[in-house]
Amino acid sequence: MHDDRSLVEARLRRVLDERIRPAVYPESVPLDVAVWHATGEPVPVGEGLAAEPEPIAVGARWGAPWGTSWFRVTGTVPAEWAGRTVEALLDLGFDENMPGFQCEGLVYRPDGTPVKGLNPRNQWVRVGAPVEGGEQVRLHVEAASNPVILDYHPFRPTWLGDKDTAGHEPQYTLTRMDLAVFDETVWQLVVDLEVLGELMAELPADAQRRHEILRAVERALDAVDLQDVNGTAAQARARLTDVLSTPAVPSAHRISAVGHAHIDSAWLWPLRETVRKVARTTANMTALIEDEPDFVFAMSQAQQWAWVKEHRPEVWARVKKAVAEGRFVPAGGMWVESDTNMPGSEAMARQFVHGKRFFLEEFGVENDEAWLPDTFGFAAGLPQIIRAAGSTRLLTQKISWSQTNKFPHHTFQWEGIDGTRIFTHFPPVDTYNCSMKGSELAHAARNFKDKGRARHSLAPTGWGDGGGGTTREMVAKAARARDLEGSPTVVWETPEQFFDKAEAEYPDPPVWVGELYLELHRATLTSQARTKQGNRRSEHLLREAELWAATAAVRTGFLYPYEELDRIWKTVLLHQFHDILPGSSIAWVHREARATYQRLATELDRIIDAAQRALAGEGDRPLLFNAAPHGRGGVPAGGAAPEQPSGEVTVSDRPEGGHVLANGLLRIEIDARGLVVSAYDLDADRETIAPGATANLLQLHPDFPNMWDAWDVDAFYRNAVTDLTQTDELTAGEEGVRIVRSFGSSRVTQVLSLAPGERRLLIDTEVDWHETEKFLKLAFPLDVHAERYASETQFGHFHRPTHTNTSWEAAKFEACNHRFVHLEEPGWGVAIVNDSTYGHDVTRSVRTDGDKGTTTTVRASLLRAPRFPDPETDQGIHRFRHALVPGAGIGDAVREGWRINLAERRVTGADDVAPLVTVDNDAVVITAVKLADDGSGDVVVRFHEAHGGRARASLSASFEVADVTATDLLERPLPDGPELVGNSAGLRLRPFELVTLRLRRA
Repeated sequence: MHDDRSLVEARLRRVLDERIRPAVYPESVPLDVAVWHATGEPVPVGEGLAAEPEPIAVGARWGAPWGTSWFRVTGTVPAEWAGRTVEALLDLGFDENMPGFQCEGLVYRPDGTPVKGLNPRNQWVRVGAPVEGGEQVRLHVEAASNPVILDYHPFRPTWLGDKDTAGHEPQYTLTRMDLAVFDETVWQLVVDLEVLGELMAELPADAQRRHEILRAVERALDAVDLQDVNGTAAQARARLTDVLSTPAVPSAHRISAVGHAHIDSAWLWPLRETVRKVARTTANMTALIEDEPDFVFAMSQAQQWAWVKEHRPEVWARVKKAVAEGRFVPAGGMWVESDTNMPGSEAMARQFVHGKRFFLEEFGVENDEAWLPDTFGFAAGLPQIIRAAGSTRLLTQKISWSQTNKFPHHTFQWEGIDGTRIFTHFPPVDTYNCSMKGSELAHAARNFKDKGRARHSLAPTGWGDGGGGTTREMVAKAARARDLEGSPTVVWETPEQFFDKAEAEYPDPPVWVGELYLELHRATLTSQARTKQGNRRSEHLLREAELWAATAAVRTGFLYPYEELDRIWKTVLLHQFHDILPGSSIAWVHREARATYQRLATELDRIIDAAQRALAGEGDRPLLFNAAPHGRGGVPAGGAAPEQPSGEVTVSDRPEGGHVLANGLLRIEIDARGLVVSAYDLDADRETIAPGATANLLQLHPDFPNMWDAWDVDAFYRNAVTDLTQTDELTAGEEGVRIVRSFGSSRVTQVLSLAPGERRLLIDTEVDWHETEKFLKLAFPLDVHAERYASETQFGHFHRPTHTNTSWEAAKFEACNHRFVHLEEPGWGVAIVNDSTYGHDVTRSVRTDGDKGTTTTVRASLLRAPRFPDPETDQGIHRFRHALVPGAGIGDAVREGWRINLAERRVTGADDVAPLVTVDNDAVVITAVKLADDGSGDVVVRFHEAHGGRARASLSASFEVADVTATDLLERPLPDGPELVGNSAGLRLRPFELVTLRLRRA
């Protein structure tokens, strides 16, 4: 037989495009359209419905950037359409390739009842099935004219990312506003042919099944009268019955489709627009659930559910009904799909506390899975946190974006720093926006790494990022792929049903130990420095507020601010979303974030001040309040006492130029360029800085990645570097050594100082930053031979190699730390601690001259200047604080990291304040002291082993304790807990073990 395969496939494409798809709506009449443009921010629904619109014609331009327009569409169903299915087709000017990334709408009835959302892949509204003819149609559309930020030429700078700079020119052309007859038979034929055509394309060219489908498609096309598609569609469908009913082979890969709409809580749109995106999507999904009996939809991010409840009560009622039916599934158990690299220990814990508690209180549902498809890598401390929240499973997708190394598993156990393991699935479909295309299904089956041992995978199905969700076309395609030869089988299931099957078939999966590092988007550890500083500051202020308010409540009856703290925590958690904290959102988002963090800081300072004054009492004794988990200057952790003097600091001139700082523990030499040429540990008789090298060296790199400007830094940035060694000023005084430098259009002022009795060199840096596409680093070349180094993560630290033996190690050229990075040789180490930076790199070299020793260089990442999506990223003044700590063991690194982030507060009062709780082993670090969330007045204490070894300790309370209970993160009792002796509990902790205790007051 002659090979005419290409001819038939080309025929299929043309006939579908030019004849069959247009015949889905064979008849139409125009609707009358009027519009009212709201001024300023979106208005309440009632106001939009009541506004008096003005006529507008199809073809007219509408929609200033970030505007809201209320369209009113009216018409009459023609009498001759009686008995047929009729839909309104409302095309606001959509580009079907951009669902979620341009204009959208929410359709209402005249009484304000929401009907469904409109987006480029969902433009229809059902009017009647069947209609009687003569019905009056009146619909209102709340249309958001969100501008296209990520266009066909992506990553180009644009001012559209903030309403203050976006202008007022209309962006969209009203394209179609019609009533139309919907021919379901033709629509079903379209789906039949799409499914078979997509399946054919994935089968081998010489496969019997491919040619069987080819001939069936040819026969169906022969049955279609191109001048009467609607009259011949049923006959064409009949010729496809056999190939569509041939069952899948028993060994076919099995896909659990989960309806989904990954909605970024902010990204290329502001938070206020996400509120509306969620409403549109949930309205669509509840409508689809009513129409499709097999369909199941899952939505994560309790914050987004809370927005629906608060802002769209009518949609919320439909959501609650669907949840009760098991069809609309709360997923993930987190407040938002947060970044997991940068949030601190307590913040990461509270993501699960607030997320899971919302779903429990609203629906009685507890999620067993964490759901983070789009987060930019996963910190090694996360498995323990997931377990401590009562969950055991994780789903992610983003690791498929890694540039260098292909992750070796799709289903595996992920082991964290303390040994906790989480059953993890990484969908081989390689997207969280699956649309049920044959290419996607075939890719999932081919790509699955665990063949022969497992055969189940999950496919999050629906338009996402900007929302939209699953469409009726996706559901129809999934129905055909349920049991279809040549295709994986597809069934709609909940995440829980998928994980149950996956665990049952794969009881002993492979284990991955340590972080899940994304080999991409590394610059998100640095972009938008003010957002990151706001987060770090808020986390520590919340620690202080809870600690002092709890202490004051127990001691003085101070009114514990439950509601305020709950609200503030949720706001901080929201801003840890994986496009806000990482700095990859538009300018509007970060402008609002800066204002929000400032407002939260004022509120938290007020709570802290009130609690401390209640504790200090009336008096004139100067007291130092210490919120850090370690004592300092004679003041106990979590207590207050007068500060004790501890020596002096000398500042002298250096004969070769520059200055010398000394305090009896360290001797710091700063040369005439303001660079640290020596940091001598006097007790250890050892130099910290590598021979011939200089620390406190600011280095400037060009920074123009190939893609994803705010997200990425590519390895080639290192190929060119400028050392900033020229000084404008170098002076010494009581505050320390002050250095001023100018470079490009920017200026840096630094103050280097020692404190009495402290083994740390403080480096305060102020940068007035006006560079573009540059990367600023602060370098510390250390005389340390180390094959690995430690960086702090949640509830512990994680070791990374300093070498690049393998491609996996080489790919980690920019990594995350929290408060410290630590390197050591046996018996002596160095820590570099910070108050607000996360990104860093560590490299090693062997000196060819002199002692032939090893130089290990740690560089903190300070600032970038990408132009997309915010063209003025980080322009302006920034302040950073770092400290170099020579002679530091890991315990010193932990202590100094806390100290630099929790400054002492000075209050005058009457008496010392004893800590509410104490622990007698510095390796055990208390991360939270608070009152129980249930308002019982119980004291909750959370702590962990922080040095990486076994620890014994006693935790003691300064109040009468009736009993002590070990709990999970949600403060629910666990079966095993420590024994209470008096007001103390004995503890035995494994390395990095996280423990929460609930102390009931007598």
